[in-house]
Amino acid sequence: MSNTHDKTKNWVLGLTGGIGCGKTAVSDMLAELGITIVDADIVARQVVEPGTDGLKAIVEHFGTDILDEHSALNRGELRARIFSNPEQKTWLNALLHPLIRTKLLTDLKNAQSDYVVLVAPLLFENGLDRYCNRTLLIDVPVEIQITRTTKRDKISSEQAKQIIDAQMSREHKQQKADDILNNNRDLNDVKQDLLRLHSYYLQQAKSTI
Repeated sequence: MSNTHDKTKNWVLGLTGGIGCGKTAVSDMLAELGITIVDADIVARQVVEPGTDGLKAIVEHFGTDILDEHSALNRGELRARIFSNPEQKTWLNALLHPLIRTKLLTDLKNAQSDYVVLVAPLLFENGLDRYCNRTLLIDVPVEIQITRTTKRDKISSEQAKQIIDAQMSREHKQQKADDILNNNRDLNDVKQDLLRLHSYYLQQAKSTI
């Protein structure tokens, strides 16, 4: 069972899964049910938008050639700078993780729905599950992750496997998650199971108010 958070008044469901598992499809279903979604990937982009302290710090560290022609962060260039440089990656994580965490907690606190979903690929790796009342793993076999990721992101299967290998293993996530939703089947079946989970989460949220 996940630790009950003490940073936000809302009941929080942590939704996670490896790359290509279909987290967005599931979170979109919950959004259609009126549940507020707080997506860590979106927040990570927001904290480095033009004019933010995050982007200013990155420019001071890497120089102005880290920006594109619109003075926004050139993500491809940034990835290239940190990919084979552990020190630079450590520096970037030390800058961004506190900024992301602060905004995530603010967004979770401000949500007005019956419960709120925190979507984070690295929910367990980054310790974000401590802010969740319960966690849901969107689960597919690794070979399906590779197939979906290569098709979606137009990358090689080797690159997709490197990304997967850098994340917590599927087995470890299965052990840590409170609930597991199999997303390697017909979407209607996935939705029916998700609706049952949604009803359970509503009950849990109401019982803890």
